[in-house]
Amino acid sequence: MRYRRFGRTELAMPVFSCGGMRYQQSWKDLAAHEIQPTEQENVAATLRRAIAVGINHIETARFYGSSELQVGWVLPELPRDRLILQTKVAPQEDVGAFRQQLERSLTLLGVDRLDLLGIHGINQREHLDWTLRSGGCMEVVREFQAAGHIGHVGFSTHGPLEVILAAIASDQFDYVNLHWYYIQQTNWPAIVAAQAHDMGVFIISPSNKGGNLYEPPPKLVDLCAPLSPMVFNNLFCLSHSEVHTLSIGAARPEDFDEHLKTLEVLDRADELLPPILERLENAAIAAFDQEFGPGEGRQWLRSWHRGLPDPADHPEHVSIKTMVWLWNLVKAFDMVGYGAARYNLLNNGGHWFPGTRADQLDPAAIAPLVSDSPHRDRLLPILQETHDLLAGVPVQRLSQS
Repeated sequence: MRYRRFGRTELAMPVFSCGGMRYQQSWKDLAAHEIQPTEQENVAATLRRAIAVGINHIETARFYGSSELQVGWVLPELPRDRLILQTKVAPQEDVGAFRQQLERSLTLLGVDRLDLLGIHGINQREHLDWTLRSGGCMEVVREFQAAGHIGHVGFSTHGPLEVILAAIASDQFDYVNLHWYYIQQTNWPAIVAAQAHDMGVFIISPSNKGGNLYEPPPKLVDLCAPLSPMVFNNLFCLSHSEVHTLSIGAARPEDFDEHLKTLEVLDRADELLPPILERLENAAIAAFDQEFGPGEGRQWLRSWHRGLPDPADHPEHVSIKTMVWLWNLVKAFDMVGYGAARYNLLNNGGHWFPGTRADQLDPAAIAPLVSDSPHRDRLLPILQETHDLLAGVPVQRLSQS
């Protein structure tokens, strides 16, 4: 295993973390008697496998259903003095409710100290306010730190860049969990800002949210050769020294295996990445040339996002930018499965994946919203095609299932 300094925490963080959102029995809290032996053995075997390969960062959250309870049962058999234990608790307007959830996490994990606590889901300005205002959630965290129950505090986010940057600028957090990977690099300025504040940087779900890379389309497999798409994406992320660790949301012990192949090529990023990146870009340009005409693809690739509103800017909260992004991935890399999963989460993702689908679109309302786009005349057909290609059964977030 390779390790990197996790910002000002000074922890030696493995470049892969054992995320605890997929191996648990249920996305709902369960009583102890409801945990099935086979399900508990899966959690134990997954954690043992992580430790065996040098992944000593175990990360979970209060709202990952039975995860904290099941992890807590395994912790006594693990080398606690070598573990970096992290959970996450969502900010709340009611600070008393936040305190209760934090205490509940410690109880379920069976520990009196967390190495890392994440404020879970600072996705909107109000979440940051609940956390940092006088008498807010951070005051509770500081109280727990003073008593020795918490080491370092960070935050996780699925929010817009402006909210992430505001949280970083507060200088109240030691690390950040965020999304950033090859197919979605919007949050790079936040990573740069985090480095300026000497914060640890933890990438959330690079294989699932980063493209459903456990089941990549054949075109993406070919473009990423000689690496698998998963190893390519890992290498892309870790080739940036500002990134410290990637979460492996393992559902079973063998889910680590493909990720670990990244370690064999980590020192060859300068050799392996450029030809793959060039092939991916050329494939995208060729696909968009076919859509818009010869010579148009490169310009589209560079400028498609300009002038597109965020969901909050649209009266019906339609996710124009998200839908065009998904259309791009389908056209460039045949990522229909990933696109459908993301598209059909719209309407149901709340502040974790905001906005509604194209079938909620009032065509008359879109023109003024995209008037600053250099591609405004192309957008309505693209949004309609996105819906035609990807619409299906509405999807819920895992935590809603």
